[in-house]
Amino acid sequence: MDVVALGELLIDFTPAGTSKYGNPLFERNAGGAPANVLAALSKFGASAGFIGKVGNDRFGLFLKDVLVQNKIDTSGLLVDDDVATTLAFVHLDKNGDRSFTFCRKPGADVMLRADELDYRLIDGGRVFHFGSLSMSGQPARDATFAAVKHAKASGKLISYDPNFRPPLWPDAETARKWMSEGIRYADVLKLSETELLLLSGRSDPETGTGVLSDMGIGFVAVTLGPRGCYYRRGNLAGYLPTYDTPVTDTTGAGDAFWGAVLYRITREGFRLDAAGRDEIEDILDFANASGALCAAGRGAISAIPTLKAIADCRKNIPRLVCT
Repeated sequence: MDVVALGELLIDFTPAGTSKYGNPLFERNAGGAPANVLAALSKFGASAGFIGKVGNDRFGLFLKDVLVQNKIDTSGLLVDDDVATTLAFVHLDKNGDRSFTFCRKPGADVMLRADELDYRLIDGGRVFHFGSLSMSGQPARDATFAAVKHAKASGKLISYDPNFRPPLWPDAETARKWMSEGIRYADVLKLSETELLLLSGRSDPETGTGVLSDMGIGFVAVTLGPRGCYYRRGNLAGYLPTYDTPVTDTTGAGDAFWGAVLYRITREGFRLDAAGRDEIEDILDFANASGALCAAGRGAISAIPTLKAIADCRKNIPRLVCT
């Protein structure tokens, strides 16, 4: 298997206009950053497996069906009979940028235990990917670190997305503590500007990624919204502009970006210790197109583009000026 991911699988209720009475409507979408990344990988043609937990309810059954429909291995997906599937309500501003309200006190995703992990699934993957939402409560925090330590000891490439969602943490310092712990195991890292500041203490991508690189991260990518991304592999670093697509809903855009990066790593043998600037920037340009097209759609998994759409974007859609 190309990539195995552990983390949250939940419902994103995304804005979908108003009713005839003027009341806001929400559309049910499958979500959760690790699952979104796997859906992108699978859509592009890579093999993917998920480890996590949902509730024994209509939402949980729906989420499992979505994974199956997206050809993601669900042998590591467990069902909790006592705790409901986690729900997230997405709020969009005028620019399509999102914030979240969570129904998770607790939610099934945080109830995954270390003794429930399918280590054979981890052993069968080339890359192990994880995020930070599963660190925000117990017993899933212990399960997350048990899985990543096993993957690291087994020689897997470790991919990490420290996906910061403030409502799920008691405070920013607690979030920083546990999210920083994940960095100890990461080989490749994707993060936003907010997460860069939280984990490096620097808001400037050049200096912030330098701090993270000094911690031992082989490759760092910072997503910058309409300004594209910034990358670093040791002393090799730079900005790369994204594509001028309309922005409808940014939910999942970063996951579509990172899924595209992991796809190129696993399917084309991208080596962190040998890649030159041209190769890195070609991969990130591909990823920028994936993220930009996702943001032009609605929802996360449902808006992941096809490889053909990405190729057409790179050929026909102009890039934004990166400032």
